[in-house]
Amino acid sequence: MKKVLLAFLFVTALILAACGSTDDSSSTDDASASESDSGENTNEEQGTEEEASSETITYEAEDGPIEIPSDPQRIVALANGPNVLALDGNVVGVDEWTYNNPLMEGKLDGIEVVSDENLEKIIELEPDLIIVGSWMKNIDKMKEIAPTIVSTWGSLNYLEQQVEVGKIINKEQEAKDWVEDFETRAKEAGEEIKAKIGEDATVSVFENDAKQLYVFGDNWARGTELLYQTMGLGMPEKVKEKALADGYYTLSLEVLPKFAGDYVVLSKNPDGDNSFFETETWNNIPAVENGQVLELNTKAITYSDPITMEYLLEEFQKFFLEE
Repeated sequence: MKKVLLAFLFVTALILAACGSTDDSSSTDDASASESDSGENTNEEQGTEEEASSETITYEAEDGPIEIPSDPQRIVALANGPNVLALDGNVVGVDEWTYNNPLMEGKLDGIEVVSDENLEKIIELEPDLIIVGSWMKNIDKMKEIAPTIVSTWGSLNYLEQQVEVGKIINKEQEAKDWVEDFETRAKEAGEEIKAKIGEDATVSVFENDAKQLYVFGDNWARGTELLYQTMGLGMPEKVKEKALADGYYTLSLEVLPKFAGDYVVLSKNPDGDNSFFETETWNNIPAVENGQVLELNTKAITYSDPITMEYLLEEFQKFFLEE
């Protein structure tokens, strides 16, 4: 009887052990399955992100079609930097002029200064897109670092250029919306200004640097596109003759009064030689005598991007309409 009882207890123990083992195995399998599912989900998410970041589009650049990221995340903008910043593009590097532009203050946190001659710095920034000017050095070498778009100053007007930048950084509609709105507002402002100063009134845009004086045509930044192209304000005949074709004309001090319009926009370089503006030649210009000169910081107005244009539109409205 004892043997039978012992045998029964032994078999019962085996059954219980087997059940326990089965439950543990089931629990372990469930946990493993859960971990596996979690791992698969993580991998799927990573895969989706990698797939998104690796997607490309074919962009028709000036020098031919180029494969660029459909949504670039690390842009080095040696050209058109302010245009990209105006669209909240993902910029990691800009040129020195953009970096020192007072209008860009507060918009460059975490962004490095780079140049076409410092390729090592560009490599360190790990760009997935580079935008350069056609006049810059080492373009072929930059193309080996990342897809590089070459832009020629003046090949597009300032409104077309912003739309083009929008195409490049996956923000075309935002760019088009700004263009439509700004053009409407600027044309309306131009009509108001002409109604006040007269349809025949003329405006000249001058600039000084350390050694020279310049007058500008209608496509050389400094507000020229806005004044002449969009607002439709008048340009002196002498400026049309000498500066319209090339965009600018270098002046001698003696002939400067011949290029001065009824109103003058002076792009004044704070680092230049400003002694000329104390001379009789300058002070005898009618626009100067009549207090019809608007002085602007050269460093703030050497681009034609939305940030600069919005600033200039406001300054021109105050100057012409509130004086």
